[in-house]
Amino acid sequence: MWILVSQFSAVPSAIRVEWTRFRLIWRFQHPVSVLKRLVKRMLDVSGSLSALILSSPILTLVALTVKLTSPGPILYRQVRVGRAGRSFTMYKFRSMRTDAEANGPVWSSGANDSRLTPIGGFLRHSHLDELPQLWNVLRGNMSLVGPRPERPHFVEQLHGLIPHYHHRHLVKPGITGLAQVYYRYDTSIADVKKKLRFDRLYVERVGLRLDLIIMLRTFRTILLSRLLPYLRSRDAVKA
Repeated sequence: MWILVSQFSAVPSAIRVEWTRFRLIWRFQHPVSVLKRLVKRMLDVSGSLSALILSSPILTLVALTVKLTSPGPILYRQVRVGRAGRSFTMYKFRSMRTDAEANGPVWSSGANDSRLTPIGGFLRHSHLDELPQLWNVLRGNMSLVGPRPERPHFVEQLHGLIPHYHHRHLVKPGITGLAQVYYRYDTSIADVKKKLRFDRLYVERVGLRLDLIIMLRTFRTILLSRLLPYLRSRDAVKA
């Protein structure tokens, strides 16, 4: 009788342990609630579709300019790592020479990279080279807002060098993100570590309000902090 009672009393404890374990695993795999993910997806689909339609004249103009100013394809296709470590093909307007990585993947030097095409610097500063990624958002590979996706080659390196680097893969990668509006291009491991703090903060606080704030700040950052200074520097060089 005592054995039966002790076994019965142990059941709730075992259930609690398993329930706690299940919640922790679910929380790690699904850091964003179902409702938040649904709202975010609705924003991604409506936003990317609207942006593709409204920016179609700009897309056409940039495509023609890329084709006329340098030999090679208009679009640059590259494998990146997305949510849960899944790989996908990301699209960009080509801003570098076709032989830019003939000797293997290397860190970008930002908008002043010597491998840029004649209009590559402008595309980088204005972020017009990112516009084709609206198609990635519409397909569901990416989100409008989230940590920027990295290449498998660098993910493998960074995962071993930076603790908790995999946390940024708990959500879909984005065209823009918290790290992009508050920090510069990452050209070193030290930069990646600093940007990871913003990525982890975004994962913890992801929501519609934060996404809207980041998108508004993205337009402000591109216009005031990057594009206008770039155009002024070009005018100064010509003068």
